[in-house]
Amino acid sequence: MARSHLLATIRRFFEQRGVIEVQTPVLMPFTVTEPMIDSIEVPGYGWLQVSPEYPMKRLLAAGAGAIYQLGPVFRDGERGRWHNPEFTLLEWYRPGFDDVALMNEVAALVNDVLGYSTYDYRRYHTLVPSRLEGDDADLAYAEACAALSGRVFVTHFPKAQASLAQLHPDGQGAARFELIVDGVEIANGYFENGDVSELKNRFEADNQRRRALGKKESALDDAFLAAMHAGLPVVSGVALGVDRLFMLKHGITHMDQALTFRV
Repeated sequence: MARSHLLATIRRFFEQRGVIEVQTPVLMPFTVTEPMIDSIEVPGYGWLQVSPEYPMKRLLAAGAGAIYQLGPVFRDGERGRWHNPEFTLLEWYRPGFDDVALMNEVAALVNDVLGYSTYDYRRYHTLVPSRLEGDDADLAYAEACAALSGRVFVTHFPKAQASLAQLHPDGQGAARFELIVDGVEIANGYFENGDVSELKNRFEADNQRRRALGKKESALDDAFLAAMHAGLPVVSGVALGVDRLFMLKHGITHMDQALTFRV
């Protein structure tokens, strides 16, 4: 499957399901607060986006319905076997879906590309000892995922790693999932949280951690928060790394081999 064929397969998948392709800016005045992701600043203009999440959610709040975006995103300092500062991200949102329904759709798309397979499901706490926190937990999780074979959805992340996901009402962690394929993280999805007060609290906690790590704080995106105040529909969303999916399809072992043009 050539790269152009992969992109056509993805677009056909969503066309058949009535999900509309959108295009949002890759350069905006604000960026995410996520402590472990560093954005690339363009002085005088803003930030290259690490994900189209914020503008896509503004479209959702305005009534856009089911949407997807397929295109470049940028992250500072990310280079290696599975990383490049510029890479192709597929992100989509499904109003009316919870995280379980969206996992089923992610599985269907990956099956379209990689061929049919069954999927296992593992809760986060089965991979990371409960005594571990912070960087120790992150390292243990990365090592555990790298050892997984087949296609595995990891679910029920701890509250501290909820990001923008809702929490399960039974107290069993966040309604967040990741898809791991043969030890490689492919997708990260949420049953989205649209509560403005909760989001602000999480953003502030992110900035506190950024300060502790010696990183620049990220200003809050007022337009995004205003859209969330107006009302985000019941919706789930997911981001999927297209370059990694392409690599798995063709048995490519380094990102450099998957890119037509390397940064």
